[in-house]
Amino acid sequence: MILYGLKTCDTCKKARKALAEIDFVDVREEGVPDAVLSVAFERFGEKLLNTRSTTWRNLPENERSKDPMALLKAHPTLMKRPLIVDGDQMWLSWDKTVQAELGHKNA
Repeated sequence: MILYGLKTCDTCKKARKALAEIDFVDVREEGVPDAVLSVAFERFGEKLLNTRSTTWRNLPENERSKDPMALLKAHPTLMKRPLIVDGDQMWLSWDKTVQAELGHKNA
């Protein structure tokens, strides 16, 4: 299981703590592999793009209208997080639904 996120993100920290045996990838330092990003975008669509982030707010208006995949590749911190990948399964965020699904899985 791999968690893609930011080491400074409080939500990612909570997920990492709860999922003790998870590999962590800091998207700011390592990015997200294109194959993973493509599948995540197919599953989550534009929900993958965090339009409430500081990175988004700092983008010029003309940048925001670009293709979401191009934006995510150019600015990995625009990805909503955490993105948790386990084989063919993916979860986006660390809300109660994701926690319950992963809690049962790891029980």
